[in-house]
Amino acid sequence: MNTTPTNTPSTDTRASTQASDTVQHLADTARHLTDSALQGAQSAIQATRSAADQSLDKAAHSVQGLRESAEPAIGDLAAKAQALASRSIGYCAQKHAVLRRQMDDCTAATTEYVKNQPGKSMAIAAATGAALTAAVLLLSRRQGSNT
Repeated sequence: MNTTPTNTPSTDTRASTQASDTVQHLADTARHLTDSALQGAQSAIQATRSAADQSLDKAAHSVQGLRESAEPAIGDLAAKAQALASRSIGYCAQKHAVLRRQMDDCTAATTEYVKNQPGKSMAIAAATGAALTAAVLLLSRRQGSNT
């Protein structure tokens, strides 16, 4: 008697659950990457602000003795520094928004792909996991032989 495996409701449910878990994991990873990118952009904005503030402080201290004779130059320098800081902050905010949109697009595309191709998605996830496991094992063996 030839017994071939048949898809049972529990197998389908399990595959559906695994696909949902994979989609959720990919979405969580994308959110984590987006949050990390946002944090990096916010740090860059803060660093730009700090650098601009430090530049303004140094400029103010170095010209303090010449203030009366150089008042127009100081005003011009301050305006230029403020304009530079504003442009830098605007640039960082723009790049932040672009990065956010790209990450949202990637998240949506990944989610859509996993929904439409759950079998392929699981195969890709399994292959990626196997490759990462192999790399970790290879690295741990190398470190073990070096000690």
